[in-house]
This record gives sequence, structure tokens and C-alpha cells, in this order.
Amino acid sequence: MNGSTGQTSPSDRLWSVAEHLDDILARLRPPAPVRRQLLDAQGCVLAEDLTVPRPLPGFDNSSMDGYAVRAADVAAATEEAPATLAVLGDVAAGSGALPTVGPGRAARIMTGAPVPPGADAVVPVEWTDGGTGQGPAATMRAHSAAPQDAAGEVRVHRPATAGAHIRRAGSDADAGEPALSAGTVLGPTQLGLLAALGLDTVMVHRRPRVVVLSTGSELVPPGEPLGPGQIHDSNSFQLTAAAREAGALAYRVGAVADDAEALRTALEDQYARADVLVTSGGVSVGAYDVVKETLSDLSAEHGRVEFRKLAMQPGKPQGFGLIGPDRIPLLALPGNPVSSYVSFELFVRPVIRTLMGHPEVHRRTVRARVTAPLGSSPRGRRQFLRGVHDPVAGTVTPVGGSGSHLIKAMAHADALIVVPEDVTEVPADATVDVIPLGPR
Repeated sequence: MNGSTGQTSPSDRLWSVAEHLDDILARLRPPAPVRRQLLDAQGCVLAEDLTVPRPLPGFDNSSMDGYAVRAADVAAATEEAPATLAVLGDVAAGSGALPTVGPGRAARIMTGAPVPPGADAVVPVEWTDGGTGQGPAATMRAHSAAPQDAAGEVRVHRPATAGAHIRRAGSDADAGEPALSAGTVLGPTQLGLLAALGLDTVMVHRRPRVVVLSTGSELVPPGEPLGPGQIHDSNSFQLTAAAREAGALAYRVGAVADDAEALRTALEDQYARADVLVTSGGVSVGAYDVVKETLSDLSAEHGRVEFRKLAMQPGKPQGFGLIGPDRIPLLALPGNPVSSYVSFELFVRPVIRTLMGHPEVHRRTVRARVTAPLGSSPRGRRQFLRGVHDPVAGTVTPVGGSGSHLIKAMAHADALIVVPEDVTEVPADATVDVIPLGPR
């Protein structure tokens, strides 16, 4: 309590998960959209509504390799009495000057080639003799090997109705109709559409740059031998990978020792390239919790970080603030691997998705039947347990215990099981809230 006011300070009161997240998101300032080349826009979120500038396809074209004909000329064609047509030449994809198909005429045509004037149908080459004067053809002979097939006669063994095997101009999209809406995540097929529409750049919300730092003098990089009391740094790899999976451009910084000046220097070195800073470790109440010590003492011009206690397990200690000359969001997460990852999912991932303009900021929550009892959940705390979710069966199976150090159990889980604050025991077969994890 503050002695002069009798009010609870932000660091003393117990925050709910929703209160902490709402406070974080309310203080974000998403960057202005930028124009990107198409391939540089992959994974970004579209920042503008786009319409189709011209019909797609832009002209009537053939959907088959075959012959462009007049449907009336082949209406009575059979294998016993084929229709014989004079071949005017070839129409290949990209052809400019086109022959006019008159009565009793045909043009050999390739898939994607423009339908020549006068023709109102395409017969596949398999319905003809291919110009060989023999039985039904299986394919066209290469022009270089049989140039005579582009002239002479072709026998058509089956009738075709008007419009057969022709892709009409605008059949995919008409000029002026919506192409993609703002908020669309640009993947391969969306970029393919934009290219087909003739667009080479697009306005997007850029992917935020996230810098991850682990803290702790006990941390050793993977691949190096461990000394007494040391452990390998797993958090920075786990969190960097999680940030990339969420859509960010994420960078891992080597572990920082429990030294306030070293941490301050490490953070300042990242101001120029970070949109979000994420630390793990050093946020609790220990004598060597250097993140809390360092960031609690920032001067006014460097910003302000608040350290809070949240009504959740794991992940009770959390820190958040805006630091540096550009007031970069910093999220200080607990150091235990499970606490760190759960905190990332609940708080850092929504920050990333908000900054990138993603339409799905929050993980979806589903209901599932738990296959085993869940006991000893602390009253007043929202507990997040690890589980394996079976969406087909509608079940979730707990993995490991509630310990915040159980990184193997976390690696085998694909969901978080949510136990509300007012629930201490969950019997088997009860229905619970489940947060599926993964790349979505």
C-alpha cells in the first residue's frame, strides 16, 4: 500500500490475465503501412482493399489442346462419319494475329491460346485424328517433327456444343469486382492472384521485428559443455521460434548475465532494429532478478516498465513497458521454460498479431472433454495446463504436471487446458476450455 494514499500500487495488486493483456494492447502504436514488392509481402497482412483492374482472363482462350471450330460444322460428327475440316494453321499461347475460322475450317489451338474469330468451340485433339488421316489421336505431334499437321485436313470424330472447352473472358473475375480485402494474409495463392492482375507491389502492414533476450548467469549456449550449476539456454530459441511462427521477423540475442549494466547495454544495442523486445528471466522477487532491477530504475527519458503479479499459473510475475527513444514495447517474461512459453502465447503473440494488422489477434478457444482428472488448481489463479487435443473425438488429454520447468511435457503438447480462477478440481470427462496451439 502507498502510505500517503492508501491505494494499491500496480506492482502490489493482482492483475487478471485479461487486464494485463488489455493494458498492453491499448498502448501499442501499429506502424504505418508500407509498399512492398510481391515476394517481399509474403506473410504480411494486406493494408488496402483491391479490386480487379481488368477481366481475368482477359480474352476467350482454350482450355484444351485441340482445334478451334464452328460448333455447327461438327454437330453431326461420329467415329463412323467424321467431320472433315481444312486446317488454317496453329494458334499458340501468346499468338497475336489470328486466323478467321470460316465454315468448314479449323485452327489447331493450344491450351491458353486465344480463340480465333469465327470459332465458337474447341474440340480436344483426342476427339480427332490429329491431322494424320488415321484413328483417334492421343496427342499432337511436335510442330518441329510434323509441321504438316498445322495445315491439311483434320477429321473430327465427336460433336462439340457452342462454348465447349473455351474459358470466357472475365469468367474468373470481372473488372471492378473485389479481388482481396484489407486484412487478408498474403500467402502463395494470394500473391499469385495479384501477379495475375498485373500488380507488382502492394500496401501491407509490415511484419514486426522482435528481438529476444534470455537473462541469467547460469545460461550456456547449446553445443557448449555445462559447468557446475549451469543449464543450456532454451528460452531464447523457444521464444524466437514462437515469434517467427506468429508472423514476426524474430532475432535471438545471446544470453545476458545477471548484471544490470550488461543488460542495459544489450537492450540499448537493439533499439535500432526492434519493434518489440522480449526478455525472459529475472522478473520475480529474488536478489538476482536483474531484469526487474534494471528496468524498474529506468530514467524518465528511457521510458517506464511496470512489474506486475498476475492471477495465473504458470507466469505470475510479468513486466511490460515502453522503452527507448521510440518507446518500443518490452515484455518481460518469467524464466521457467513453461512459464515463458505460456506467457508468450497469452501476451507476446497478440502483440505481434496486432502490430502486423492480423485479423486473428487471439488464439481461438474450443471446448473439449478432459480424459483425466485435473487436481490442485490454486483458487484465485487461472491455470494453464499442457494437453494433447483431439478435435475429432472432442477430447483433451493432460501432458505432464503443472510444474513450470517441465519443458519436455510442453514439447509433447499441442494445446493449453484452461482451469478458471474459481475452480480447484476438474473431474475426468468434464468439459473444459482448450486453446489449440500451432502455426495458425
